[in-house]
Formats: sequence, C-alpha cells, structure tokens
Amino acid sequence: MALPLFQVDAFTDRPFAGNPAAVCLLDRPRPTHWMQQVAAEMNLSETAFVLPRHDGWELRWFTPTVEVDLCGHATLASAHVLWETGRLVPDQTARFHTRSGLLTATRRDAWIELDFPRMTPEAIAPPAGLAEALGVAPRQVARVPLGYLVELKSAAQVRQLQPERERLRALGVEGVIVTSRGDDAPYQIVSRFFAPAIGIDEDPVTGAAHCALGPYWSARLHTHELLAYQASARGGVVRVRLDGERVRLAGQAVTVLRGTLVDDVPA
Repeated sequence: MALPLFQVDAFTDRPFAGNPAAVCLLDRPRPTHWMQQVAAEMNLSETAFVLPRHDGWELRWFTPTVEVDLCGHATLASAHVLWETGRLVPDQTARFHTRSGLLTATRRDAWIELDFPRMTPEAIAPPAGLAEALGVAPRQVARVPLGYLVELKSAAQVRQLQPERERLRALGVEGVIVTSRGDDAPYQIVSRFFAPAIGIDEDPVTGAAHCALGPYWSARLHTHELLAYQASARGGVVRVRLDGERVRLAGQAVTVLRGTLVDDVPA
C-alpha cells in the first residue's frame, strides 16, 4: 500500500510562503535509516513521519541529514494534515509523542496552536568566531538548546544579514537565532535562523526557535504575548504566548502538494 505524502507550507496563510514541510503518514513502524533517506529525497528543512498509536500519534522529524529533537513547523503541518484528511475531527486535540515528550496541537479558528516546551536563554559572552561568522557585532548573546540566540541592534541588520555558512558550521552548535525588536507593525520581534550544521543553511520559519525567543523578548518587552515575524526570503508569522513552563505557538498552514510514496522502495 502506498503511503500518503503531503507538502504543507507552515506559519503562513498562502502557498509558497512560510516553511514547507513534508508529512508522511505511516501504516507501521519504519527503520530510522529509511526515514532519513526519505527526508533526504524530500530535501526540505524537515520531513515529519506520523504513526498512529492508541493514545495519539508518534511523530519524528528529519532534516535532509539528521533526526532532530524538536520541530515546530513540521508539527504544525502534521496536525494540519490530520484534520484536513479527517483522521482527526475539527475539535479534537492532536496528541504527538516525540523525543521532546508529549506535544499537542489545537485548532483556534483559522490558526493552529502548539503546546511546546519553554527554552530559557542563558546570557553568555560572545563565543569566539561568532561575530566573524555573522559579519556583525552582537548586541547580546545567550545560550539556548538550539545553539546561540543573538540580539542585533536593529531589524535592518537582521534582514540584511549574510552570514558565512562554513564559519557558522565551525561554531559546533546546532544553529544560530538572530533577532531584534520589530520595525514593521504589528510585529514586535523579528528573527532568522541558520543551521548549516544540520543541513539547513537558513530555515524559513522556525517554531522551535520561538520557544526561546518568547521568554527572551517577554522579559524585555514586559508582555506574555508576542507577534513575531521570521524574515527569511519566504517569511512567516508566529503568535507566541508564554504559559508557565510551556510556550504556545500559533500559526496557519496551507497544503500545496498531495501524493503517495511508493511502498515497494526497500526499507
């Protein structure tokens, strides 16, 4: 039996914007190496594999080169596909069992809200090589589970940044979030995310990064709710709401491709 395969643009309300993710609906467990090969074939920043279980869905995410512990846009895309295909009814909560624990998604009108773990940034001195890799001097730097969070002095710097990929890779972290206060209403913050070490030169819209951006900017802007814009070439919008030790991330999604993965490819 062929496996349903979708491509969904996440954190956007229109096709060909936001962050594209592939979503593969599995009928049985598959080997890790096979899922990695499929993700390399899809060649998107993330491919999600969704397997039904008695109390929800098992969810795993792969870049073209590695499996990752947390991914926002491919979780959003997976929930979108489950509702769109009728595997979940509109008022059902999507329950995903992942390497980051139980994650849930709920529908809020045209938006999907994700319940994700909070990441608390820890201020550090700028590490050696970071400024050279970015080509600009950081205003502040923090350590986060994804790597480094770097505040720049202006949104213009964030938008115009052209980091050196190989120097970023040499930093020895998964990725680098760059951010500043927003310069374009209604967005309070702007960001970009670079992760060449895991096969993603620049991620178009990164849900997981906002698990750290939310706490970082909440402390500076004195608010628990933020509207964020990720200023990649495709661009995307994330609603961020702090909720104790969790971060609620909301976005929209659009399916742009429906097909099947041939099931007689050796696993």
